[in-house]
Amino acid sequence: MLVSGMFRKLRLILLIAVLVVVSLNAVLSQIRTTDWNTSLWVVVYPLNADGREDTQHYIDSLKESQFDDIERFFTKESKRYQLNAEAPVQVMLAPQLKEQLPEPPENPSIIGNVLWSLHMRYWSWRQDSWQGPDSDVKIYMRFFSPDNPKRLRHSLGLQKGLIGIVNGYADVEYQGQNNLIAAHELLHTLGASDKYDPATNWPVWPDGYAAPTQEPLLPQTKAEIMGGRVQISPSIALIPPSLEHVVVGAATAIEVNWQSGE
Repeated sequence: MLVSGMFRKLRLILLIAVLVVVSLNAVLSQIRTTDWNTSLWVVVYPLNADGREDTQHYIDSLKESQFDDIERFFTKESKRYQLNAEAPVQVMLAPQLKEQLPEPPENPSIIGNVLWSLHMRYWSWRQDSWQGPDSDVKIYMRFFSPDNPKRLRHSLGLQKGLIGIVNGYADVEYQGQNNLIAAHELLHTLGASDKYDPATNWPVWPDGYAAPTQEPLLPQTKAEIMGGRVQISPSIALIPPSLEHVVVGAATAIEVNWQSGE
């Protein structure tokens, strides 16, 4: 009886120790990735999500330079906030992963989301085709054929684990939007929040607008990165074709430590 009680206490102590280590690691990772003292190393992992030949052909043709606009976007926008970083983000392309990542729950719940997040982080730890410098953030880019009739699921970013999942189309005409989504999810991993109405997917004023104080307010000519769309009129909001038409708004800049919230 005494041994059994001691064993339970030991298990509890070990569990608490693991939770403390995990929590401390998450806090330290968040501090490290948003202090902007050094470049943030982002590795993109392509996956053939629908198994089609045309999707595979596109993945086979991918080059690291096709993700350069993500780097240019972060460099340009960080300079607007006087961030002292020559290259705040560096993006590298890993070899294709063959094993598919765990699918997020169809009907998410708190427990379901937690379990999936843990599963995803474990899967990410086990599946790694990258042989270069250690990454700060991993972006899994799941490619689908433009001819695939299935509607793409929502992309997402995990702050705990520093993981982004992008569902995109395997075509050069869509790579600009794929990179836009990747930048959006990357900012999620750094603590940025969505700035659009989930019911309509339209940006929420003022934080979701690129130019919230312009007069007249509409039409907007660019999108705020976490707002996701350019509000053209009260009834029209368009997804921009690339990061050239996107800015980082003040609220997002505060969330990722580009400027003070005071």
